[in-house]
Amino acid sequence: MKNGFTPMRIVVAGGGTAGWMAAAALAHTMGEAIELILVESDAIGTVGVGEATIPPLIQFNRLIGLNEAEFMRETQATFKLGIEFENWRRDGDKYFHAFGTTGRDHWSAGFQHFWAEGGERGCAESYSDYCLELVAAYARKFAHLPKNGLNYAYHLNATAYAAFLRRVAEKAGAKRVEGKIAEVQLDADSGNLTALRLEDGQRLKGDLFIDCTGFRALLIEGALHVGYDDWSHYLPCDSAIAVQTELSGPPVPYTRAIAHDAGWQWRIPLQHRGGNGIVYCSRYLSQDAARKRLMSTLEGKPISEPRAIPFTAGVRRKQWHRNCVAIGLAGGFLEPLESTSIHLIQRAVVRLIRMMPAGQVSERDVAEFNDQQLTDMVQVRDFLILHYKATDRQDSPFWRQCATMEIPDTLRQKIELFRETGRVFRKNEEIFAENSWVQVMLGQGIEPQNHHPIAKKMSDAELSRFLSSLRENVCRTVAALPKHEDYVAQFCAADKATVA
Repeated sequence: MKNGFTPMRIVVAGGGTAGWMAAAALAHTMGEAIELILVESDAIGTVGVGEATIPPLIQFNRLIGLNEAEFMRETQATFKLGIEFENWRRDGDKYFHAFGTTGRDHWSAGFQHFWAEGGERGCAESYSDYCLELVAAYARKFAHLPKNGLNYAYHLNATAYAAFLRRVAEKAGAKRVEGKIAEVQLDADSGNLTALRLEDGQRLKGDLFIDCTGFRALLIEGALHVGYDDWSHYLPCDSAIAVQTELSGPPVPYTRAIAHDAGWQWRIPLQHRGGNGIVYCSRYLSQDAARKRLMSTLEGKPISEPRAIPFTAGVRRKQWHRNCVAIGLAGGFLEPLESTSIHLIQRAVVRLIRMMPAGQVSERDVAEFNDQQLTDMVQVRDFLILHYKATDRQDSPFWRQCATMEIPDTLRQKIELFRETGRVFRKNEEIFAENSWVQVMLGQGIEPQNHHPIAKKMSDAELSRFLSSLRENVCRTVAALPKHEDYVAQFCAADKATVA
């Protein structure tokens, strides 16, 4: 107690990326207003395969005071400019979902409307030619540009990131307790959590509990039974297998997502190794067959044993209930197709800090938190469904199921609005901005029937000059960039001996 103030005691159950992101952010921002304890067991593994991220992680790392070069060295990270999707619309096709923007929007209409008008007049090149991040990715180039001129994220070692965050959290005052949770204790009257009893007899009391126990969800589900909404009817993949490999060449600044007849595979290049995995629907592909397919298509020598990860896409019906907040896999799971797992952890942690109780938990805060969390999950869910639904593939039962499945009204509205008008609107601080939707919808074969009439106001010369100047600026900027692998080596080279 300091100056008559008793700090809130927060107990984080579980480590891994979710637990240590929560602990680091809470300890760093809340300081002496809280007493934070994290309990984890070295005997319990973590999923630890969330190796691709999206750009907002940069802001999270700044929030907790991380030096970018040090963070990247410690996590063997490389830069990521987007995701290449192969075989999603048709076998043999590919397109790229890049970070940042394409072209330049007008206040009345997005760039795609002017590009479409240019296409009708014969003065537009491929849509991808106007995106700096996309052209740089395929040129395998990268550098930090002034005014955040190049939007990027990271490929990283998630296990090393958790270890790095642990040091940050402990430096800020968080305390780690080693042990397995044997019992979650509740108050008989209020139903609130009161303590976690460990197998060695320790009893960790708390005012607020954060459930980062992964798919087990020991607190939010095991003790509080909030229920789970299964979204596998929209996202039929229910299994993954992950394996690490030696690099087969210099790391490229993008993730690869390669569709197959029952799901897809990922390839993620770190500085000194590759992350690989297969995601599939077990109705159409057995675990043995999936493992064989993964191992037979690797581009580098395996350096770890393949690890199977079963899952059910969906979300907890409440991610904050009573005095327990579920973060990470404990709160829900959406497959890693668009690299959103770590970002959803980040959103939950920052949201919790903004709604941190000052004493008794406010039910208004709880309701608002749950509503915002569900909105995030639904928006990501819809974006993922788009990749499966909008396809011309009819070559397997899996893809035929995807092409004919019912989709949420929220997604149907977005697809049909774009198809009819070329318009996309971002709502409620949606994770994926307009350009992301445009790139994926065009890549998956959804062509707008019309575009905004304001583009017709430009003369042929004006429109041609506008489009060519954008394209030339992209080409000029990319030409001046160094090779990605050279920039990584100069900026944040990791010691190969530390690779895990």
